[in-house]
Amino acid sequence: MNWTELGKEVLDGKQLTQEEALAILTCDDDELLPLLHGAFLIRKHYFGKLVKLNKIINTKSGLCPEDCGYCSQSSVSTAPIEKYTMMDKDAIVEGAEKAYNQNVRTYCIVASGRGPLQRDLDTVIEAVKEIKSSYNMKICACLGILNDKQAKSLKEAGVERYNHNVNTSSDHHENITQSHTYDDRISTLEKVKEAGISPCSGVIVGMGESHKDIVKMAEALREIDADSIPVNFLHAIPGTPLEHLDELNPRFCLKVLALFRFINPTKEIRISGGREVNLRSLQPLGLYAANSIFVGDYLTTDGQETTADHQLLEDLGFEIDFLNEPVTV
Repeated sequence: MNWTELGKEVLDGKQLTQEEALAILTCDDDELLPLLHGAFLIRKHYFGKLVKLNKIINTKSGLCPEDCGYCSQSSVSTAPIEKYTMMDKDAIVEGAEKAYNQNVRTYCIVASGRGPLQRDLDTVIEAVKEIKSSYNMKICACLGILNDKQAKSLKEAGVERYNHNVNTSSDHHENITQSHTYDDRISTLEKVKEAGISPCSGVIVGMGESHKDIVKMAEALREIDADSIPVNFLHAIPGTPLEHLDELNPRFCLKVLALFRFINPTKEIRISGGREVNLRSLQPLGLYAANSIFVGDYLTTDGQETTADHQLLEDLGFEIDFLNEPVTV
């Protein structure tokens, strides 16, 4: 297949057929660079050589009643992680200051659990108001399943984006968790959109899904109209039900990123959890398809040093996407 021509056709409005999408995931490794070139044509058209930097703060760790098989914080995990209740407002704001000084302009406030307790939601809202006042950063919250009132209150506080990943396909979902449904996740995303918050939703690749499942994930996120799509690659953590899985290699991960760019051409595609352990030395190539990364650590796993990510962008000739005008800190 001519990947350059396919990229041009996507720019002209084409949607990939099922066969074309599967061909991306199953193409010979010798086609990898031409495939990435096709993806880069799309990425450069919409985003140039800019890269958005995002950073997570895990404000509440462990203690989660859900049974998600990939997660070290779930009720079925025996992973030896740090567990703590909601941080106070000052600690969340301090994390924002550190992120700002690392040239991060999207700050992701994450908390474990099925959904936020009211007192935890109040803490997040207070922190968001102060962060917006002091640093004018974009705030993405990830607090689990929301109701209409909670979504509206986050919007009023200044939250621009809300993350709730579909994680996998609707067909594979019950193999990953049974304590909530795929429709529960879609419902929260719809509530977020109704409140006027930008929806962020992504996936975890490498959880025993088929190639067709991966295509279905990318297509579902197109239908949801997610503005930001984090593509995670399973970091199998000892003590979790999926600790035995080791299905990925860097070349396949790059094909996945290209697939998401071809199917969601105008959206932010973010290389997320598992980037370092799965893409390894091929991390820089991922940014020819994706236009966003997390820097620093993830929820309970370590990332690479932020300075290494800055060096990666400089070596590529890419630039940091500063979403807001600089403010005096």
